[in-house]
Amino acid sequence: MTEINFKGKEFVYNHHLSVPFHPLVPHADKGVGEVAFDGNLIVQGDNLKALKALMPMYAGKVDCIFIDPPYNTGHEGWGYNDNVNSPMIKEWLASNPVGEDDGLRHDKWCAMMWPRLRLLHELLGETGSIWITLDDNEIHRGRAILDEIFGTDSFVGQIAWQKRTSRENRAVLSPSIDHMLVYSKCLKDTWKLRRNLLVPNENGYTNSDDDPRGAWASIPFSAQGHRDNQVYTIVSPAGVKLKPPKGRCWGATEPEFERLKREKRVHWPKNGQSRPRIKQYPEEAKGLVPMTLWFAKEVGDTESSKKHLLEVFAGNEDVALEIHAPKPVGLVKRVLEIATNRDSIVLDSFAGSGTTAHAVLEQNNFDKGSRKFVLVEMEDYADRLTAERTRKVIGGYAYQGTQSTELLRESITWTRFKNAERTLEKISKIQVLDGPKFDRVTTEVKDGELIVSGEKDYAQNTEGLGGSFTYCTLGDAVEMDKILTGEALPAYNQLGALLFHMATNCPLEMAGIDQGANYLGQSEDRHVWLIYRDDLDWLKSQEAALTLSFARQIAADKTDKPHLVFAPARFVSQKLLNEEHLQVEFAPLPFALYRIERN
Repeated sequence: MTEINFKGKEFVYNHHLSVPFHPLVPHADKGVGEVAFDGNLIVQGDNLKALKALMPMYAGKVDCIFIDPPYNTGHEGWGYNDNVNSPMIKEWLASNPVGEDDGLRHDKWCAMMWPRLRLLHELLGETGSIWITLDDNEIHRGRAILDEIFGTDSFVGQIAWQKRTSRENRAVLSPSIDHMLVYSKCLKDTWKLRRNLLVPNENGYTNSDDDPRGAWASIPFSAQGHRDNQVYTIVSPAGVKLKPPKGRCWGATEPEFERLKREKRVHWPKNGQSRPRIKQYPEEAKGLVPMTLWFAKEVGDTESSKKHLLEVFAGNEDVALEIHAPKPVGLVKRVLEIATNRDSIVLDSFAGSGTTAHAVLEQNNFDKGSRKFVLVEMEDYADRLTAERTRKVIGGYAYQGTQSTELLRESITWTRFKNAERTLEKISKIQVLDGPKFDRVTTEVKDGELIVSGEKDYAQNTEGLGGSFTYCTLGDAVEMDKILTGEALPAYNQLGALLFHMATNCPLEMAGIDQGANYLGQSEDRHVWLIYRDDLDWLKSQEAALTLSFARQIAADKTDKPHLVFAPARFVSQKLLNEEHLQVEFAPLPFALYRIERN
């Protein structure tokens, strides 16, 4: 397989393995609802460290990843900041931010993305998928990296999303689309069996004939191929004799067609001058295979998403303006429709304005789902923008806006310029005739066009969607050799999640932790226990040790598989445990982590 090469690759190839574990530190006052590490999460911190912090709880459990990383346009001001042990990369740190004139900016982007994508791959479930938005600057490198990490057989597709509908006259070619790369953890053909078809949009249904069954759309009454019993002459209400299209047959036999006529399911276009079509109601429509071209009118564009964000932050618009081009909620919702079910876990490690959380909450509200979102944002606006938007969407918000109706649009040509009086007369008539319908009539010249619009101000309240989330930051790195000195005492569940994952390579179900019983949980081949409290005096006491009585108790209570017990000390030898045929193994703290890593 062809590999991508970039400067620094040898230093970052396995860098994700050396990233230290940082526990999640909850901030109850910044979240909504009770603190719950297994619920919705917003994590502020470097996303590489945050992804490592999520591994013990979410490795192999995430169903859908949507990320909108830096496009590396040279104007974003992002900086490479990974602590890689290499003089060359340490030199990169001194040249931040990455600018347009940086001759190594593409190498730095690849070096930044590589370890993050390695961790994201590990976090994905076996049938999960990752969706990455990029533009022309890095799309080819992004695909090459994903080919190497996920495998070419896991490439699902490359989607073109219409990000803007207006023309950029200053550009060489006016950019209209962004790209979205889609890869699955499993093989493409396997993921195809899991992905969802799209529900047809009911906006295309009408009820022009007052059908008592409701709105309908029509589909052609023909089929590919030739079947003798489906080739016959149909006489329309207008007396026109109709045959199937050349090379095709009718969509059903003649008796079946007569039944459809009796049920008034047949639609005759052009007053019976054209071939018949069959009425189809929304509940009958089959799902649609997703296409690789997503129009702005279906999923939104950057202009509409910016307007939406300003509405959410009405009265505090400066916060919304910290994000240049937020992704529209409709775009992420389309991803969720295809790639998730009602109880999926959705991860976004470049969270930005929090669009992914907004989309998950809206999708849950739409189909009564219980999807969970996990967001990571490293910038200092994580609280005042990412989390605040989520709070507003959960609780509801009031906003004022302007509804604009286009009244005139004309290209500015030399002929119209010479006849400016005629154009001004048109504008004057619009102001007289349509002005009373609006609060004001505005005139602007944009992208070589004259646009006259009527504007009405309005005030609305958006009802909250409900839900909750826990807001976290990253604590100090867990250094196992400092635990017994008291320099670093992580919480029981944080240390337990780390040790359980390292010992079993499985995520820990946080709900299963029983600190009172010193029990973490079980994997396929062992039960895992942790005798520990984040209390230095307690850790030095006799209670913080594995004893023979404790070993006998757990071996008797859970007889189906062996036991692994993490503890600072023990008062029973492994030899005595073996002599009593107790399937209990002692893993000493603080050295247990390093012992397991070597194995």
